[in-house]
Amino acid sequence: MKNKLVNFCKAFEENGAATIEKGFTSYLRKTISIRDTSVKKEMKDNFYHGILLGLFGNMADWKVKSNAESGDGYSDISVEVEDREIGFIIKIKYAENAAFDESCKEALRQICDKNYEETLIDDGMKTIYKYGIACYKNAAGSFRNNLYS
Repeated sequence: MKNKLVNFCKAFEENGAATIEKGFTSYLRKTISIRDTSVKKEMKDNFYHGILLGLFGNMADWKVKSNAESGDGYSDISVEVEDREIGFIIKIKYAENAAFDESCKEALRQICDKNYEETLIDDGMKTIYKYGIACYKNAAGSFRNNLYS
């Protein structure tokens, strides 16, 4: 299990969207019930946000921030891998009716419109990945990412 977790997390450092999607979906299917997201629509993102924070907490060399002020707002999750000068930003959306593509595009649009990468740039990250992650019930899908360098 530890190797699976490390490989999943390292995929974020390597712009491995397919590995991330497969790993996160597999994890969600093994661990959660659709009842876990039976909250108000505007709160559904928080559940998946918390799961990712828990998984990322296992990476000793990562500086992980949740809802940190950055650019013109607050990014969901930002991570700095200082020794590799890699940073990434994650925006999570609940994909109502499994509209994964639309939700991912909306998440990336928000990352770009709000300039969430500013703090990572200021902190010296040379490579920055942006991930829009859409989740629906116990599945995650259609990750979209952009490279900033």
